[in-house]
Amino acid sequence: MVSPHSRSPPRTHWSSPVRPPSASVLHLHEERTWTTRSPTTTPRVTHVTDPQAPSTLPSIGRPADEVMADLTTKRSDDVRWADGRTFGLVFDGGEDVRAVAEQAARLYLHENALNTLAFPSLGSIQSEICGWTSDLLNGSRAAGFLTSGGTESILCAVLAARDRALAERGVTEPELVLPTSAHAAFHKGAHMFGLRTRTVPVTDEWTTDLDAMADAVGPDTALVVASAPQYPQGTVDPVPEVAAMAVEVGASCHVDACMGGFVLPFAEMEGRTTQPWDFRVEGVTSISADLHKLGYAPKGVSVILHRSRELRRYQTFDFDGWLAGRYITPNMQGTRSGLPMAAAWAVLQYLGVDGYRRLVRTTLDTADTIRSGIRAIDGLRILGNPVHHLLAISAEPEIEDETRRIDLLALGEAMADRGWHLDRQGPPPSLHMTVSAGNTKAVNEFLADLSEAAEQVRGGATGEATQYATLE
Repeated sequence: MVSPHSRSPPRTHWSSPVRPPSASVLHLHEERTWTTRSPTTTPRVTHVTDPQAPSTLPSIGRPADEVMADLTTKRSDDVRWADGRTFGLVFDGGEDVRAVAEQAARLYLHENALNTLAFPSLGSIQSEICGWTSDLLNGSRAAGFLTSGGTESILCAVLAARDRALAERGVTEPELVLPTSAHAAFHKGAHMFGLRTRTVPVTDEWTTDLDAMADAVGPDTALVVASAPQYPQGTVDPVPEVAAMAVEVGASCHVDACMGGFVLPFAEMEGRTTQPWDFRVEGVTSISADLHKLGYAPKGVSVILHRSRELRRYQTFDFDGWLAGRYITPNMQGTRSGLPMAAAWAVLQYLGVDGYRRLVRTTLDTADTIRSGIRAIDGLRILGNPVHHLLAISAEPEIEDETRRIDLLALGEAMADRGWHLDRQGPPPSLHMTVSAGNTKAVNEFLADLSEAAEQVRGGATGEATQYATLE
């Protein structure tokens, strides 16, 4: 199998739902491959529906205590995130942080940010959060909005870049240039908004191959992508070099900091990172940062920031050609729940800079402990050299004795049997971990179970990959 980070030409994909144009129209180089988007297949469904569950809505309402009891029962097989046993999906800042978020959520359980004239508090909450985040990311003139999560923030960045390329440069066949490590939501955005993707490989250090990216960037480039850090292996892309390529052709450059936006600024304050990646880098036009990840707010709330208000306008939709007046929205949603917005505001105010620095110290120390523990297990390694809170566990490829080899996907299944949630991903086969402060209390138990599970599967059967996201 070809290494996923070996040097190779960029791949071009047509991501619009319409029929792809001919290669002559695309002016493709001969060595570039042409692919069409495969139809969506139905993934394996892993949950089990209760055979006793009613198939229709009850004709007569049920007592509230029975309804709540049923919901409690449904949760019994869910991962125990509050015990620190999930490395992703839910991020726990502690009981005190949860209590603050829950109080704020109750205050705004029913409020709707669709119209901030009716709910001006939500308008001020959004503006204040975006302002605080702009300050953290060194964007003195930056402006943005709140979204439902990292995927929506990325979709907004793709749409804004496409429309900017058309308005300012007349680009009618826009392209999105990104490394194979970039989040899948960029491909989703390209599919939804009709951009072609030009995918480039990563290096042996799991960062963007700059030579390949330089080959892929051209006059039709609308958006160039970097990550801080990238999700699969947790490394930070060389943002200044990537952004410079975008500047050369007048394209936008988005930094996906959905995982790092509320870690890296505080890590820098702690002297734990010095790599430039935010609005201090010339050419960075937008950044996404998720409050519901390492900002420790409830799901789902993220920030999308643009370098200026002028660039932000490419994200918005404004329409009055129907019978109900002006319809103007800042993102993909119409109705927007006030609950996650208010809870995020409360958590940010409760923690402050000192609280986030404390949580980031704890998180990075825990990640260091986990990396050391993994490297101490015969046959396991960390892909690349991530220094923050994301990492991927892989198997040592040089082990010749088959009885000593570890199948990573089987290891993932063995850890799941012990009650741990780690995403099984690839290529190459690996176990993904996003470490947060909530994992600290379980780190010793985790490493003990990992060592035991490694011995259990060593030289044994193979396992199956899981899915990053599901339909049902």
